[in-house]
Amino acid sequence: MTIIDGKKISEEIQSEIAEEVLKIKSSGGKIPNLAAILVGNSGASEIYVGGKVKACEKVGFKSTLVRLPASVSENDLLKTIAELNDDKDIDGFIVQLPLPKQISEQKVIEAITPEKDVDGFHPANVGRMALNLPTYLPATPYGILQLIERYKIETAGKHCVVIGRSHIVGSPISILMARNTYPGNCTITLTHSKTKNLKEICMNADIIIAALGKAEFLTAEYVKHGAVVIDIGITRVKSDKTKSGWKLLGDVKYDEVAPKCSFITPVPGGVGPMTITSLLMNTLKASKKEIY
Repeated sequence: MTIIDGKKISEEIQSEIAEEVLKIKSSGGKIPNLAAILVGNSGASEIYVGGKVKACEKVGFKSTLVRLPASVSENDLLKTIAELNDDKDIDGFIVQLPLPKQISEQKVIEAITPEKDVDGFHPANVGRMALNLPTYLPATPYGILQLIERYKIETAGKHCVVIGRSHIVGSPISILMARNTYPGNCTITLTHSKTKNLKEICMNADIIIAALGKAEFLTAEYVKHGAVVIDIGITRVKSDKTKSGWKLLGDVKYDEVAPKCSFITPVPGGVGPMTITSLLMNTLKASKKEIY
């Protein structure tokens, strides 16, 4: 059984990006600039955006943080997005989700020009992904592909079961794993809350990608010997065994599932660290005009 170390792979990729930025600098090229719009001051969003700013500093990117109050109107947020769309110094930007109730997330996603949509959520980029055209892939699925590739996990002809059909992870990774390329060429079963016989379906899987957001849902009885298990879930639960009084759990009951696996991602330290790294990879592509 091999534990997939997302932290290690993330650091490797960030080092590669930093080297490329140094080359851009030495040749007098434009330094990539990633912007983030943060609405309100949610603790989780602050931590995530703070992580993005630090990651930008680490690889030598410029980073721009635009703060707006939680009371901001949808119209004012859309005006800010339009300004970033027109700002030639900004290569890519994200609007941190979730947003306050008065704002339509879909309207915001569609307002970002596809050329700067480094989160890969704009319908134009989702469509390009579905057609296997060059595009910005959503960060978490992109991170999963990087882990599979760098650990040289075989995917061609494998049965891949995805649990969860969110637009952020489940749906896109099911498309990506079916593409005629590597990683890909899997036979895909996309499962969800209405799926019947989930246990039997999972028992026939060579690769399971769990992205449903239920702590320790996937137990050993769902997994066959030798399967690859990739855990996207992250749930904070109370714990009397940690200093903080909390611990993070994935969608997989790790201790009992891991012994059956050929490869498995832990939580934390698996897919999580790859998300921001994928965003940096997309921003580098945006600055080099590789997609548009």
